[in-house]
Order: sequence, then C-alpha cells, then structure tokens
Amino acid sequence: MKLEIRNSKLKNLGKSAVFFIVNFAFFIPFAFAQEQPPPASAPRELKIPAIQSSQLPNNLKIAVVERKNVPLVTVSLLLNAAGADYESRDGLANMTAALLPQGTKTLTATQIAEAMEFLGGRISSRANWNSSVVSINVTSDKLEQAMAIMSDVVLNPTFAQNEIDLYKTQANDDLNIALKQPGSLAGFVASRYTFGEHNAVGTPESLKSITNADITKFYRQNYLPNQSVLIFAGDISGAQANALAKKFFGNWIKPEKEYASETDRISVPTIGSPTSLSRKEIAGRFLVIDLPNTGQAAVTYAKKLGIGRVACPNSKCATDAAFYPSTVANTVLGGGYSARLNAEIRIKRGLSYGAGSSLSSRDRQTNLLVRVQTKNETAAEVVELVVAEIGRLGSTNVEAAELTPRQLTLTGAFGSSLETTDGLAAKLVELYTFGLNTDELNAYMTSVRSVSAEQVKNFASSNLYDGDIIIVGDYKVFADDLKKRFPNQKVEIIPASQLDLNNSTLRKN
Repeated sequence: MKLEIRNSKLKNLGKSAVFFIVNFAFFIPFAFAQEQPPPASAPRELKIPAIQSSQLPNNLKIAVVERKNVPLVTVSLLLNAAGADYESRDGLANMTAALLPQGTKTLTATQIAEAMEFLGGRISSRANWNSSVVSINVTSDKLEQAMAIMSDVVLNPTFAQNEIDLYKTQANDDLNIALKQPGSLAGFVASRYTFGEHNAVGTPESLKSITNADITKFYRQNYLPNQSVLIFAGDISGAQANALAKKFFGNWIKPEKEYASETDRISVPTIGSPTSLSRKEIAGRFLVIDLPNTGQAAVTYAKKLGIGRVACPNSKCATDAAFYPSTVANTVLGGGYSARLNAEIRIKRGLSYGAGSSLSSRDRQTNLLVRVQTKNETAAEVVELVVAEIGRLGSTNVEAAELTPRQLTLTGAFGSSLETTDGLAAKLVELYTFGLNTDELNAYMTSVRSVSAEQVKNFASSNLYDGDIIIVGDYKVFADDLKKRFPNQKVEIIPASQLDLNNSTLRKN
C-alpha cells in the first residue's frame, strides 16, 4: 500500500512537472519580450516656488524659498570670496572652513556638536574652489536656536591651536593615504599639469606650513557680509527669514583695515602647452607617473575647456551658451553607469570596476576629467578606448535612442535633488556662486531637453580634443604596449619618488 501511495505521488509529481515545463515554455517568448524596457514616460514638469530676495544694511544678501510640505529648514551661508581660488597656501580655505565649528569665544567644539545634536539638527562647513559654505539643517521649530549656533560659528571662531593641530594630523593622514592611491594621485597631478591650478585640499608640506596667523588673516579678508548670501529653503516665510537674518547676522561688519589682495592668491602656470594635433589624434600630451609595484593603474584624460559657467557679454552675465551642450555631452560620455565609457570599458570588456567623466565649473574655465582604474597590463588598452570614445562623440551624432535617456538621467537627478531642502539650497548656492539669475532653476529641464545631437557633436569636437593623458601606475608593465598602440607619441615619465606637487614643474629640484 505504501509503495502504491509513493508511486501515486510520483505520478502526480510527474504530471505537475510536465505542466510546469509546458507552461514555462509557453511563457518563454513573453519573458524574452520583456527584456526590452518600456519607453520612457513623458518628463514631469517642475516648478520652483518664487525666490524672495532682500538685503541687510551690511549688504548681506538674503534668498528665501518657502516650501511647507515638511517642517524642515536648510540655511546655507554662501561665502563667495572664501574659496580655494582666493587662498595663499594650498588647503588654507578648506582648513579655515573646517575649523569654524571647532570652537568659538563661548563654545567648544564638543559643546557645538552636542547643542546641534540636542536640536536634532546638523551643522557643516566646507570650502570648494569657488566659495565656502556653512549650512545647518533642522526642524522649523528649532531654527532660531540653530541659527544662534550658526552665527556664533561664523562670526566668533577662535581657531584654537589645539584644533589646528588636530585638523592637520587628520588631514595629513588622509593625504598620505590618498597620495599612494593611483586614482587620487592622478587627480592631484592633473590640477597642476593640465588645469594650471594648485591643490585645493593641500599637500602635506603646505598644510604643515599654515599658521594660526594665516588662517586668521584669510578669515578677516575673505569672510565678508558684502560678498555673501544667506539662503533659506523649507518651512519658513520671507518675513521670518529676514527677521532671523537681521537678528543673527545684522551686526556682521566688514573690517575696515583688512582687505584681500591679488598678491595673496596662488598663481600656478600651466606646465607647457598641449601639442598641436590634427583633430583625428584626439589626445595631446602623455604623462606617466611611474609608481612601481602598485596593484593597479589610473588612466586619466584631462582637458581645460575654454568656457566658464558664465559668460558676460556687455557686462551682463548669464549662463554660458555651451553649458547645457557640455552637460549633456558629459553625461553621454561618462556621466553614469549607462554612459559610453562605462558601457565600453566595464560592461563590455570587464577592464575596470567603473569608468566615468566629470566637469568642474569655474567663472571662466571648466575642467574635464575622465577617470578609469584598471590593471597595469591593460592601461594602454584603456587609454586607447578612452581616446576612441572621445573621438566618436565628436565625429558622429548621438542617436535619439541613446540621447533621450541620457537627458532624462540629468533631468531626473535634478528633479530628485530639489525634493529635499538640502538639495534645493545647494542649487541656489550654485546659482549665487556664479551670479546667475535664479530663474535658471525653472529653465534647467527645458534647456537640457532642448540640446540636440548636433550640438553635442559640435561641442565635443570643438572642446574635448587635445587633452592630456595622465597614467599613474607601474610603467614597466605597460610601457611596451603603450608604445605599440601610440608609436608616434612622446611620453614624459616622472618617477613617483621624484614627484613634487608643490612645484609647478611637478619635479623635485
């Protein structure tokens, strides 16, 4: 009997298996048909609330975007004269900004951190190339208490020596690690070699040389109300924002005897100049930083573009006409997982965990940086692939099936960023940094979608060619392959042991 039951179950199981196989086979064509994603839906329009602008008697500008959907407020103080572009020593702007919340005349660093934690908020301060920014994020009912801390941090920093020493130790540890990594080292090199800029985060030597007097002088010269914008985004009205601005920053006075001088700013000449090439060759100079026995190589393509974030014909500034074509071109080339560089180098060939490109804007300059990390054995092949993709972008029109999704990537990310008070404040910081009209926020999506394939191609062919190839890796491993693939190319080699990031020539004297 038991045997018969087992056989009966087996028979039933067999029937079930046949039923499953038949039905699975029936659904196979349907499953394969679903491999093609559905077409993208129509883009959602975005409307930013009106930006309320005003100004205090000390010339501190105020910008307010009221959004009542959540009880949160982000306040960002944009310091337009306190970026790395204004510093006298590499890393000075970043050090000054980082030290602001590390102690005031009445509060220690620990007390500041504990007070913000008690309010359920956060405070941050940072410097970039163009400016410095101090921000708080807090619920609207705790905003006044948080603003008191923020103003104290900005107006009454002490720059205590023990905090300076602690910052130097931590920053130096981070730098020493970064300078041993091919990818980050290639970025440091590109700053001087291609972009004609110093290293904004500093070097071990420059950080060591910065004194309390340097920090205090930079603060007095560059933290100025008439060069700053106080931005409110979130659950706050214009009247409330103006009252808080007046209460906490109305007494901020520009020092009469301190002033910024051009002689205090670092000037770094571009090393040499790109080779004059036919447009078919794409890459200009080749520089190898020979880092023996490193596990991987970093391949970088760097180009200083002769366009800025803004153009000022007849002294009236607006977004440069090339900004949106450059943004779309970059996202096609390397702005995301589905972009061309990553698709070709990682997805198709498996030569890297990631390949991408980025653009960094200045007033009158834009820096293009393509980054790929790969095995030393495949470094020359990756160089060839990067050059080929840049050449393809500048020689053929992007098909609509590729261009439209890349544009949607940009507009989607833009729309998502504006859903938070932090993201909305950050976009306003960008516009006020470059003195652009705030109407740009509502124009962004339309401007991106209006970029044509012809504009992308023309931008790439006119601006992206003749860049520098910088490879950081074990040269002996890829030397022969590099010569084979680029037989007519002169390659400059600097041993890592002879590299000096503080010297405009990149070489130790």
